[in-house]
Amino acid sequence: MSIFAAMVFNFISDYLKHRLTAKSRHGTHSPFVYKLTDEVIYDFKYKNDYKSIEEQRKKLFNDDSVITVTDLGAGSQLNKNRTKRVSQIAKNALKKPGLAQLIYRLAKENQPKSIVELGTCLGITTAYLSKACPEAKIITIEGCPETAKVAARNFEDLGLKNIELQVGNFDVLFPKVVDQAGQLDFVYIDGNHRKEATLDYFKWCLPKVHEGSLLIFDDIYWSEGMKEAWEEIKAHPEVTVTIDLFWIGLVYFRKGQVKEHFKIKY
Repeated sequence: MSIFAAMVFNFISDYLKHRLTAKSRHGTHSPFVYKLTDEVIYDFKYKNDYKSIEEQRKKLFNDDSVITVTDLGAGSQLNKNRTKRVSQIAKNALKKPGLAQLIYRLAKENQPKSIVELGTCLGITTAYLSKACPEAKIITIEGCPETAKVAARNFEDLGLKNIELQVGNFDVLFPKVVDQAGQLDFVYIDGNHRKEATLDYFKWCLPKVHEGSLLIFDDIYWSEGMKEAWEEIKAHPEVTVTIDLFWIGLVYFRKGQVKEHFKIKY
């Protein structure tokens, strides 16, 4: 079995295990998690904000222009450059509507004053964050210059004014953004999917989190390393509540609350 085939097999196996062990809102005994699940996670009603963003997604699906994609890897100085069609990136790399809209609802519920996103891609999830919190300051970081240019055009087409797009190496830019922040209200980490990098991002955030902070980690079952990183994050003494939705993991720092970990079907 190839390495890729083994990864796919493990991912499917993890998904099936998650479905068997995860609970719905009725299986939670935490009022906070029950309310969040009932009113936010399982709120599948259509929102007007979704329309323009999904129309923009469709345009990307039909965009056959070719760009050079730069992959910095795990903080490596050696760039890996490949040419790809924008439509190919849109179909393979963008968050699916259901997940992007969940992140929208989580942001809208949290109502942060500031949002940091690590991994802009083509900017669709960033657009959902902007629509959810039009008064918030959003800083989004993208490693690939040409991908970032497409994202910037999307923000302009959608009339989004509260987004600051930074382009460069995550390991250089993210610590500076955290250092300059008064506090971190809402952080969505969808960048370098490796254990060491993920734990670094988490540790860099810790000095600036507060009781109302929410950190979201993407692809927590991506690899053995990501699963190990997720377990270390859950075990950290400052973390009080985590919610494992398989596709993403939510991390809360609610003081005075008993430490609990939840798996919720999504």
